[in-house]
Amino acid sequence: MAVTYMTADGLKKLKEEIQQLETVERPRIIAAIAEAREKGDLSENAEYDAAKEAQGALETKIAVLKARLAEARVLDASDIRTDEVQILTKVRVRMANGMEKTFHLVTEGEANLAEGKISVTTPIAKGLMGKKVGEIAEIQVPAGVLKLEVLEISL
Repeated sequence: MAVTYMTADGLKKLKEEIQQLETVERPRIIAAIAEAREKGDLSENAEYDAAKEAQGALETKIAVLKARLAEARVLDASDIRTDEVQILTKVRVRMANGMEKTFHLVTEGEANLAEGKISVTTPIAKGLMGKKVGEIAEIQVPAGVLKLEVLEISL
């Protein structure tokens, strides 16, 4: 598995999700399996089969999240410069129509468009990476070429 970069907040959320799955969801599924077992013949027990499938999916999810946690490297905001656009920076841009928008470039696991947080793997973020204030990023998007002028870079 590849190294996953995340902020301290992202690491905390990942640990909380693993804890939730292990301490709440796992016991809930174990109880559902026990309840289905009490209903008799397991060979034709749809509830039992569904609970066992849910258990398998849950254990897989926990294993994937734990592997991601093991490979995680925390990004320290104090190491981030604001002379050019990079991961963890906020960049205020002006679009061709004159509208301004601010994007916060974050790791994939922390992306949330409603909060203005976009993953560094998106075309817009890739096009902005390395740009300095005053530069124009020309980004190929499905609707054509998007031109964004970098107005400000901050943390």
